This record gives sequence, structure tokens and C-alpha cells, in this order.
Amino acid sequence: MERKESRYGLEMALLALLLAAGLAVWLLLRPELITGLPLAVRLPLILLGIWALGAAFLRPYGVLPSHGWQHRMLTPPWSLLALGLFALLLMGLALSG
Repeated sequence: MERKESRYGLEMALLALLLAAGLAVWLLLRPELITGLPLAVRLPLILLGIWALGAAFLRPYGVLPSHGWQHRMLTPPWSLLALGLFALLLMGLALSG
């Protein structure tokens, strides 16, 4: 049995995808936002970015695990929380430096 996503869910997936694409392009243009940090701060930020951007890019295609902790981490609310936190951290780094 397939699960249908509501219109709200599809709109959220599209917004998350657009935000993730914007963040990815921003990091391509300004990699010094992350590379200038000490290693102890940079690695958790990179892992958060992989989680946030990866989940945002995968969700619209439906390439997600069907159950378990992987499903919970790659679907809202956790994936949107990670994406929002990553975006806020990058904006904070850009404004402070």
C-alpha cells in the first residue's frame, strides 16, 4: 500500500529542496565559511550538512527507508529541523565573519 503525501507535504518537500539547493550553491561559492573553522567544529557541521542536504534532496524522489531510525531521521520533523539548523548556522557564520 502506497502512502500518498498531502499537498502541504509536497510543498514542504519542494521548499526544503529549494533551500538545500541554495545552501549547496552558497557553499560552492563561499567554502571558507566551513573551511576556516577549527576541525572540532568543522566536522560536526559537515555531518549536519550531509544529513540536512541529503534528506532534503532525497525526500522529493521518494528514495527513503520505509521504517526504522533511518526513516525517522530522513523525514519531517527531524530532517526539516536539521536543515533549518544548518541554514541558521551558515547564516550566523557568514554574518560573524
